[in-house]
Amino acid sequence: MIRALGQGIGLTALAVAMVGCAGNDAPLETANVGQISEYRLGAGDALRVIVFGEEQLSGEFRVDGTGKVAMPLIGEVSAKDRSTRDLEKEISTRLSAGYVKDPKVSVEVLNHRPFFILGEVRNPGQYQYVNGMTALSAVAMAGGYTYRAKEDYVLITRGADPKKEIRRAPITTSVMPDDVVRVPERYF
Repeated sequence: MIRALGQGIGLTALAVAMVGCAGNDAPLETANVGQISEYRLGAGDALRVIVFGEEQLSGEFRVDGTGKVAMPLIGEVSAKDRSTRDLEKEISTRLSAGYVKDPKVSVEVLNHRPFFILGEVRNPGQYQYVNGMTALSAVAMAGGYTYRAKEDYVLITRGADPKKEIRRAPITTSVMPDDVVRVPERYF
């Protein structure tokens, strides 16, 4: 009977340890998936578009919910999932089609879409994205770790991932707008 009781306690301890490791089941973030080289525009980004020598065509614009920017003369231009350089070329091409002779266009992002951080941080929530951000700098923006935080990795869901797969990633992983970062809890 004592042996059976000891085995029962051992099995209970094993079950508790397995539950504590449940967060480890997420696939590991690879270097290719974790490092995103060029920023892609999306709904909610605020842009400054400058058409040199054409002040009435220049200004601040926002990418709308459909991923488009409404520009004077040329109408709506698709910006979703494009780089600023791609958007510059598209605007320039459209303006050169009968509106402006040899247009020079510059596009810069004024405000990026936010990212989200949850879990064992002092102030979970929505935060403004900053270029070059890592998971560790995101934790710092959220007030740092709580005393229960597991500090050696995070769980991240990429905003650009259509499957919204949760991946385990090192704290040095890049964070992009629309990403959801979760700091797991340690159990022991």
